[in-house]
Amino acid sequence: MESRTMTGISWIPALAGALVLVLLGIGTASAFAWENETVDAAGWVGEYTSLALDGAGNPRISYYDGSNADLKFAWRDGTGWHTQTVDAAGWVGEYTSLALDGAGNPCISYFDRTNGDLKYAWRDGTGWHTLTPDAGGTVGLYTSLALDGTGNPCIGYYDYTNGDLRFAWRDGIGWHRETVDAAGDVGEYASLALDGAGNPRISYYDGSNADLKFAWHHGAAWYTETVDAPLMVGEYTSLALTDTGSPRISYFTTISSS
Repeated sequence: MESRTMTGISWIPALAGALVLVLLGIGTASAFAWENETVDAAGWVGEYTSLALDGAGNPRISYYDGSNADLKFAWRDGTGWHTQTVDAAGWVGEYTSLALDGAGNPCISYFDRTNGDLKYAWRDGTGWHTLTPDAGGTVGLYTSLALDGTGNPCIGYYDYTNGDLRFAWRDGIGWHRETVDAAGDVGEYASLALDGAGNPRISYYDGSNADLKFAWHHGAAWYTETVDAPLMVGEYTSLALTDTGSPRISYFTTISSS
């Protein structure tokens, strides 16, 4: 098997794997059952999945093809599942994050390990397009994507070179980038959400202190705070906002409350 290395990290494709979707089937009021189906079994596929539903409730999934080191996309319609390769330019497709625009077109942020860049792909009526929002060092791990009210992408992500939490957004002028938190090794497991006014909020892991942190943008500045800090907490964060913009965060902790 082939092995690739970048920034001290090796990739060895495995022999087999599959992308699987699990859903709760609708039954009677007193009977519900989980169902699962294989979406893609062409090699070792399905790591770094991100799921979104279109207006009709059909699933769309971005994911990593480990056999070929590519970014892939799958969607289901009335005829079944369809898959396609989005980006095959080198070793790409880890840390995917998927969002659908107002027309239901997929947009994906992900990591380009060959070049150490943050990448962004979107599909329109003419096909897939890709851009590199940030190429300043090894950046773009743990991406989290949201679209603002006009459909412009906003991405929270980890800067591996500097150990920082970063934020990139696109407007009519182009891409903009800024460091959100540089207090130690911070920014892994980033999860981004936009409030009703379009302001970004990010939950993430503080690797220096093994804490859960939260960042929010207000006015012209970023603010950060530690949310939870008893020993090792804050990996695998997922952020959601209430209707009033209050954050809710799920995360992993090594400390049991029992």
